[in-house]
Parts: sequence; structure tokens; C-alpha cells
Amino acid sequence: MAQLLGAALLVGSGAIALVAWQRWAKQRRFKSLRSLPSPPQHWLLGNIPQLLGAVKNRQLFQILFDWSKEFGPKYVYWVGYPVLVLSQPKLIDSTIVQGTRDGSLVRTGQSQRAWNDLMGPIMIGQDGAEWQWRRKAWNPEFSSGGVSQYFALVDRACHQTVTQLQATPPGEPVPMDPLFVELTMRVIAALVLGIPIAPSQPSPEGPPLEIEPTYDAMAVLTYRFLRMAVGEKAWKKYLPTQASRDYWAARNYLETFLRSRLDLALALRDGDPAALEKASPLFQQSMLVKIAAKEPHYTRATLLPEIVEMLIAGTDTTAHTLSFAVGELALNPSVFQQAQATVDRVFNEQDTMTLASFKQLSYLQGVVKETLRLYSVASGTTSLQATRNIVINGVALPAGARVFWSTIGAGRDPETYPQPDKFLPDRWLTEDRQTPAPPMIDFGSGPHRCLGEHLAMLESTLMLAYLLRHFDWELVNGRSSVENLKQNLLIYPVDRMPVYLHPRSRQATPQRSKL
Repeated sequence: MAQLLGAALLVGSGAIALVAWQRWAKQRRFKSLRSLPSPPQHWLLGNIPQLLGAVKNRQLFQILFDWSKEFGPKYVYWVGYPVLVLSQPKLIDSTIVQGTRDGSLVRTGQSQRAWNDLMGPIMIGQDGAEWQWRRKAWNPEFSSGGVSQYFALVDRACHQTVTQLQATPPGEPVPMDPLFVELTMRVIAALVLGIPIAPSQPSPEGPPLEIEPTYDAMAVLTYRFLRMAVGEKAWKKYLPTQASRDYWAARNYLETFLRSRLDLALALRDGDPAALEKASPLFQQSMLVKIAAKEPHYTRATLLPEIVEMLIAGTDTTAHTLSFAVGELALNPSVFQQAQATVDRVFNEQDTMTLASFKQLSYLQGVVKETLRLYSVASGTTSLQATRNIVINGVALPAGARVFWSTIGAGRDPETYPQPDKFLPDRWLTEDRQTPAPPMIDFGSGPHRCLGEHLAMLESTLMLAYLLRHFDWELVNGRSSVENLKQNLLIYPVDRMPVYLHPRSRQATPQRSKL
């Protein structure tokens, strides 16, 4: 018995010694970062409890922003390893571009696992050759030229939203965010899946697009990603909890919605004549069919999560940006008047919107960019890891340390954006080569820059043009609509941005472009 006890004590003391040595080695390895400002930590768990609490309260963006204000543009938080957080636009941009170019920074394994665990391996969760062939397949569809061919489709979707708004009873508040979610989801579903923009039109390839349950399912998946990204373990999805049941129900809903369309696209790739008879012309022109046809690497198992990724990425990002733009326009009358005058001038020249006249809406594009600066809806959704010892702006970053950034904090950097709390679209419109426009990091930087940037700018600018042409508006809840924010994966207005709309009856009704 004594021998067993002695052996147990020996094993126990050895384990304690091993843990202590590992802790000492880690502290020594990351010693260079100990001198940087850091939030107060739990003695064992570091800053994990604060971050998980922020995610639970849907305030991750806020805690990163608050820490940036308190600790400066470079600080470190600890989650078992150090995370260097940056909040200066030029530094963020140069760090990402240089690090991804020379291979010193790669996407963290934790964030990749979190993305790939949504429904399977997706482009944003890959690197190396796997990422390259996926990105190469999708790039042409989302290039400026590729998106231009969908102008008429986006125009029709925006016009459909205006028609919904015109049917609103006078004096009734209108929550704009759900309408924008419907707009952006219908656009991305039409482009990627060939589902008609008009809900009354049949979609013979599969189940109809139901906005609310589809959106709810995507929200469950993205919220789970955020929890995993800050430390929740993947195996928790197998526990008999409500969160686990919601996760599996969301996955099943989206798979059921997409299954028949995926199978039909692959059958078209295989040259099945029966498939050609089942597929509508719109479906045959969809990105799903084009990608399946030109990229044999894709199978049903890999296309399914990729399409879910496209639906998620193409919905909330632009929808919430539009909501915040509507809010800021209401709060800034002079900007509203200038934007409206720009739109009226374009419509008065042609009485309709075309791709050529759209290019005259540079001031509205400035409105969108200024909105993104203040409300970077995707703030705090990815991170990088150092593959070797590097130096970032004088900070020695050891291999294994992470780099993160607060784009909300960066958007309010006074050195980069003078008068950062003011809504000034003109800051993006300079043509003076001596004073170029400030950096625009809200679509990312480097080779992983947002695939849907051109589509997002097209949708948001065109939708704002139609709103300004047809309506004046005011916020129901005033400034609180742009101050009371939360974060699922993306940042959104808690009150859904309700407005009182006032139709501009004196304006001629623009003609709708034809598909």
C-alpha cells in the first residue's frame, strides 16, 4: 500500500512539475509581450472569462474597443497565449499585407477550426493550396466586372424593397434592418442559388427561400463560431444542451434547403440530360452551377458548407451597414441633403438607374465607406498567428503569439481620421494625390480581402439611392439606434433601426430596369 501511495505521489508531483515547467517556459517565451499594457487577468484563466462574458452578452466588439481606449493602440490580452491587439488602420493594413505575403502570419488554427466546424471545410477556414483553388474558383464571380453583370438583378431587388416600403401605412414606424436582411438574402440567394428575387415566382430546383427561418439558422451557426473563436470547445456541440440542439437543428435546416440544388448542379456538371430539363434558366446561370461546372475539386460535401458561407457572408454584412447608413443620414441633415441632391441629379438626367449613371453616385459610396468606418460590422471576427519570431511596429512578437485587431477602434483613430466622431463622407472623395483618401480596412487587407466587396458596395449604394429618391425619414429612437449595439458574429442595431418614412410624392417614379 505504501509503495502504491509513494508511486501515486511521485506521478502527481511529476505532473505538477511538468505543468509548472510548461508555464515557466511559456512565460519566458512570451516575456517580450509582458511589458505591453494588458487588461486585468484571472490568475489561471487570463482574460478568457471576460471575453466569454462579452460574447455571451453579445458585446465582444465593445470590450475590444474599450480596451483600446484604455490601453492604447497596441495592447495584449491573454488566453493561455498572448494576443496582440492593434487599433491603428495603417498598422493593421501593413501588418496583414506584409505578414500574409512573407508567410510570417497565418490564420490561427483555432479560428480555422471554428469556421470549418460550422458545416464542414470552407474557404475562409483554409490556407495554402486548398484556399488558393477555392478562391480562384470564386474570384471571377465577385470581381467588379463579374458583379456588374448582375446590376439589373440587384436593381430589381432594391426596387422591390421600395415597393414594400411604399405599402407601409402612413405614420407607422418601419424597422429597416429586417427589410435590409431580406433584400441582401434575396440577392445572394439569386446570385448563388438561382432563386428568383420575387418571392411569388416559383423555384423548381428546391424548397422556397423562407427569410426568417433561414436567417435564424445562420445566426445560430455564426454565434457558435464566435464562442469557439474565444475558447469554447468543439466537443460541446455533442452535449445534451439547448445550444447543442439549436446547432444541429440549424445545420439540418440549411442542409435540407440546399440538398436538391446541390445535387442538381452536380448532375448538370455530369451532363445528365434529365437535370437540364429540371433546371430553370436562372438556376443554370447561378454561381453554384458555374462553380460546380468549372471546379471538379468541389463535391456535395465541400459545396454545402461553401454555399452556406456565401449566404452568411452575403446577408448580414451589407444589411447592417445599410441600417447604420440610414441612421447616420437621419442624424446628419446636411449629409442627407447632399446625398439626396446627388441622387436627384442622376435620376433627373435619365429618369432611371443604369450601370453608367450608378458610377455618378460617388458621394453615396462615400456615405457607405464612412458608415463602415464607424460601424465596422465584422469587427473582431478573425485573427492571425506568428509562424516565427517577428517585429510589429517595434513589438517583438514570438512564434505562436496571435495578432488581432479592433476595426471599431481603428475607425476612430484621430491620427488617421481627423474629427473621428463626425460623419464626413467627403473624407473618402479626395482627388488630391498629395492627400490621398485614408485607408479602408473594413473589407480586410491582403490576399484574404473580402470576396464580396464589390457586391456589397453595389447593393448598399443602389439601395440608398432608391431610398433617398423616394423618401425622407427620421429615426424613431434617435441616436440610441446607432449607440445601442450588439454582436452575434456581426454588429447590429438592437432596435432594428426603426424610422418614420415620409414619401417624396413630388418626385417622378424611376423606371425599373429589366432583367
